[in-house]
Amino acid sequence: MQDNKKEIISWAFYDWANSAFATTVMAAFFPIFFSQYWAYGANSATSTFYLGLANSIASILVAAMAPVIGAIADKGSYRKKFLIFFSFLGAVMTGCLWFVKMGQWPVAVILYVLANIGFASANSFYDSLLPTIASEKKVDFVSSLGYGLGYIGGGLLFLLNVLMYLMPETFGIKDGPTAIRISFVMVGGWWFVFTIPLALFVKEPQGEKIGLKDATKEGFSQIKDTLKSLKNLKNTALFLVAYWCYIDGVDTIIRMATDYGTALGFPAESLIVALLITQFVAFPSAILYNIIGRKIGVKRAILIAIGAYALIALIGFFMTKVSQFYILACAIGLFQGGIQALSRSYYTRLIPKESASEFYGFFNMLGKFAAIIGPFLVGIVTLITGDQRYGIISLVILFAVGFILLRKVDEKEAEKEIAKFSSR
Repeated sequence: MQDNKKEIISWAFYDWANSAFATTVMAAFFPIFFSQYWAYGANSATSTFYLGLANSIASILVAAMAPVIGAIADKGSYRKKFLIFFSFLGAVMTGCLWFVKMGQWPVAVILYVLANIGFASANSFYDSLLPTIASEKKVDFVSSLGYGLGYIGGGLLFLLNVLMYLMPETFGIKDGPTAIRISFVMVGGWWFVFTIPLALFVKEPQGEKIGLKDATKEGFSQIKDTLKSLKNLKNTALFLVAYWCYIDGVDTIIRMATDYGTALGFPAESLIVALLITQFVAFPSAILYNIIGRKIGVKRAILIAIGAYALIALIGFFMTKVSQFYILACAIGLFQGGIQALSRSYYTRLIPKESASEFYGFFNMLGKFAAIIGPFLVGIVTLITGDQRYGIISLVILFAVGFILLRKVDEKEAEKEIAKFSSR
């Protein structure tokens, strides 16, 4: 039965669990620590290239796996099992960053790639559970609730980690670098503990309950069918391409903003403060944006957020002061949760419910393929020009293309296409 409060809250708390990785590790401490500690001795342009390469490698692997494991999950009722497995992988690999010593950037990249695979793959199954626990009436709210809890939960742990970094002696820690390494262990533990409610209280969607081997065979067969079906689900396919474009820019800004600020010479403390601003602005904004989406329409709300991100990238090109970085942090916080939450819930309207994991596998696959292009583009353009600003300004093109394509998506036509697809 959908809209069960215990299931909804338990599901939403997984965002609380894994957002600590997105905030403390992906957005903040890993880029800072990577450039200043693990890639010690390399110049900023080379370090940016290494970081972009790490993100791109992780995204390639996740993108290749997502539709396959998604189809397997649909065929054998393995959504929750896969979610828990990949969460455990991500949490353990994050904790293992504690052991990486100065200058060992290849080891840091390997662990980071594995942690990213755990993070992104688990998200595919987490997203695919959304239409099974929330009715169409509640799906936008539940999706926004997840992102909202993620921002506040990830923000609270990040705040504690920041205080540990800035005042290590207060916590009985030797120095700032040691505090960052301890933070990686704390993120792994946080991620593991707050996954437990979902594991206990969210039901596994019922499928055919066939064995893993048979599910794998049928899963591969289903991928072929899905690729063929996208020819008939034209509005679904159009949305996926639009999403591919605009989420590329969003993910790249999230992942590379700290590195960009470092390259501009902003102190690490200022970058961390900016990330805290983003987190705590994003929490109420994610919930508020759901209300805006209901008032003006979900699609229109996403279009506004895309336009805002294009403006953020444009302003970022001309940024020279820390105060400007803080203003952009507020702007990112205002739209980050909204564009992610509403994109996820809007997609539920464009897919057959009986194949949710499989279609969310494609959804996340395209998101990850986008995250291959964005960080690599920023990294390679920076390496060629020696100036990170040109990498940032290139993202405007992606937002523009995403905006144009999303405008062409027709929900009513999509409903007819889904009905025809499901009746076959």
